[in-house]
Amino acid sequence: MVIILVPGPSVLFAIGRALVLGTRAALISVFGNALGVGLQILIVALGLGVLIQQSPDLFFVIKVAGALMIGYLGLKAIWQRKRLDASNASVSPSGKKVLSESIVVGITNAKTLVFFIAALPSFVDPLNGNPSAQMLVLGALFLIIGVTSDSVYAIAAGKARHWLGGSEKRLANFRAIGGLALTLLGLYMLLDAVL
Repeated sequence: MVIILVPGPSVLFAIGRALVLGTRAALISVFGNALGVGLQILIVALGLGVLIQQSPDLFFVIKVAGALMIGYLGLKAIWQRKRLDASNASVSPSGKKVLSESIVVGITNAKTLVFFIAALPSFVDPLNGNPSAQMLVLGALFLIIGVTSDSVYAIAAGKARHWLGGSEKRLANFRAIGGLALTLLGLYMLLDAVL
């Protein structure tokens, strides 16, 4: 489970969202991402992960969809960097929108899907009961550690954004940096899927 604490795409996603949208939206993003990853765990535990693993076309679509979603969120953040105003809730995206976008990011995270398909079954002992239940328990532990870790990064980035963003120009620049980080992450994921 130490692998969860190593910063990866989920951490960069949380930091990027904190820089773009602030701490509250970043924490919603962390929980949305966890819900999406939780769906992956459920899929793998119920045996559907093997079907995805055996269908290169479906797996490719999942990888590309995840990359495009993160890239889209990054580009959107760059385009709207000057329009977002933390004091004007009507301009900032709703919590539901942030949550739904983050669920899509979580469920299309190909790296966690590969990890679950490869790792969860190797920690299951059929002599200790239902293998699906064991994978669900291991997945729940993964999510608890992941949400805790990603939340720390999101809060820290949100505090840095708040502290450094004393002027609208600087805040727009930080939003652009967060958007750039998300865009580059999406591009990396897309290249990883295609190459």
